[in-house]
Amino acid sequence: MDIFSVFTLMGGLAFFLYGMNVLSSGLEKMVGGKLESVLRAMTSNRWKGLALGAVITIAIQSSSAMTVMLVGLVNSGIMELSQTVSVIMGSSMGTTLTAWILSATGIESDSVWLRMLKPESFSPVLALIGIVMVMVGKEGKKRDAGNILLGFSILMTGMTFMSQAVSPLAETPFFHEILIMFQNPLMGVLIGTVFTGVIQSSAASVGILQSLAMTGSITMSMAFPIITGANIGTCVTGLLSAIGANKNAKRVVAVSVYFKVIGTVICLSAFYGLNAIFHFDFVDAPISALGVAVVHTLFNVVNTFVLLPFSKQLEQLAKLTIRDKNTQISLLDERLMLSPGFAIAECRTLAVKMAHAARDSMLGAIQITRDYDPKIAAAITQQEEEIDLYEDTLGTFLVKLSSKDLSHSDSSEAAELLHAIGDFERIGDHAVNILRVAQEIHDKDLRFSDKAQMELAVITQAIVDILNLTVDAFEREDTIAAARVEPLEQVVDGLKTELKNRHIRRLQEGRCTIELGFVLTDLLTNYERVSDHCSNVAVTVIQIQNSAAMDAHGYLNELKNSGSPAFTKAYNAYLEQYSLPASPGSAPEEIA
Repeated sequence: MDIFSVFTLMGGLAFFLYGMNVLSSGLEKMVGGKLESVLRAMTSNRWKGLALGAVITIAIQSSSAMTVMLVGLVNSGIMELSQTVSVIMGSSMGTTLTAWILSATGIESDSVWLRMLKPESFSPVLALIGIVMVMVGKEGKKRDAGNILLGFSILMTGMTFMSQAVSPLAETPFFHEILIMFQNPLMGVLIGTVFTGVIQSSAASVGILQSLAMTGSITMSMAFPIITGANIGTCVTGLLSAIGANKNAKRVVAVSVYFKVIGTVICLSAFYGLNAIFHFDFVDAPISALGVAVVHTLFNVVNTFVLLPFSKQLEQLAKLTIRDKNTQISLLDERLMLSPGFAIAECRTLAVKMAHAARDSMLGAIQITRDYDPKIAAAITQQEEEIDLYEDTLGTFLVKLSSKDLSHSDSSEAAELLHAIGDFERIGDHAVNILRVAQEIHDKDLRFSDKAQMELAVITQAIVDILNLTVDAFEREDTIAAARVEPLEQVVDGLKTELKNRHIRRLQEGRCTIELGFVLTDLLTNYERVSDHCSNVAVTVIQIQNSAAMDAHGYLNELKNSGSPAFTKAYNAYLEQYSLPASPGSAPEEIA
């Protein structure tokens, strides 16, 4: 093996790692947004967590990424430490898929069909299909699928380079001297741990081991410790991600380390103990690439099912190691950006919480205009601070996330969520404005006439309904419900104009005071602006679902002026539902 073979080996490793990165990124873009709903289905059922951990790791092709994601989720308070234990165990099994795919490179046969099963045989075809999809595909999902095929092809090219680079080693005396070190189990575990920790990919470590196995120089006794060490080495990524996290998030990494270290000790002790008694023939026999994949899988499966009953004990061990009763939780952890699709889904979840807070604040403000309560007033002030925190956190996170390599749909949703949270924050501001109006009514002991109160009750009910309709549409991403917001917003505009006209007439007739007029104007202005923000949010929901980069104002103008039968029908229905008590003068006219 000369210096050029070393260059080929390093280049092959680079191709392998880059291909794995492209493959993982493409897979995550296609399924990342769905991971959030899957993880939210998590319960205390350890078997379900085990299955989810395996499936998600297969989807994103990285147990390290899964661990980092869990650290972010626990640090954000989205998941509990106890929920992550079985997921970590499941991810260790899901990560074995890559080794099985790589083992197909060892297929040797004269049969055309069997040779076609070798990834190096069909990966060039996949590369051609992938590059065509990337170059001509206009839709995000097609380009992502093309990147997945390209990533797989690059990965297999790297594997081929590595295999070619190490094949001369079989005849090199120096290599045989190095292999003597591998016969020491502790040295094998150390080498596997350090190498995987440096390149931060157990798939690459196992892939190189499979390449070496093809030379016929690696035995079972050499491979097993290296494989166990490679599994421990994957914890390095999690350890790095835990820097700056709260104690519970650090405990996630501790659970991962204990799970793999304890599993390694148990499995190696059992293996070498049984071998000392029964003297297995296969221990010193050469192992194939397929054999490496089998051992890798068996180790992770046995390790999982041996330690799964002791999940609580692993959790307690992590808590004993990292002690702190005061853990701070951040609303959104930046580690979630490792999976942009997942991060977008978490942003939506937090935006929904913000929407509920804004609605509750507004409903509380409306309530105390009729019956002032200091406790509710204090709660509204506190909610305003909470809503501002939501906007600051989400806004900063979404801006940073927008600089990542997002799919078209994720990029569109990030932009629209930024608009929506601005509207929810303004609704919270208007709730505080109405709170001030309520305080003025209470402090000055003002009272509207019975007629004015009846009229206010109509527009107030319209505001309550449009708020509920908007928040529900946003939470469920319901475009049908969102389309019903704008007709109601138009009715609110008409009600505001009519109520102001009626107040002016009462003022001219001496049946109302200027002081009450200021209060009424403030109340109606805030109501009308709340309905405007509801309209903006509804348009955002429609934009996200349709993945359309439409101009909000242009869309609304077209909707109002197009004479749409659906819009007209909804408007007239709302007009009838929120009709004001009879009064001299005009009222909002039905659209013909």
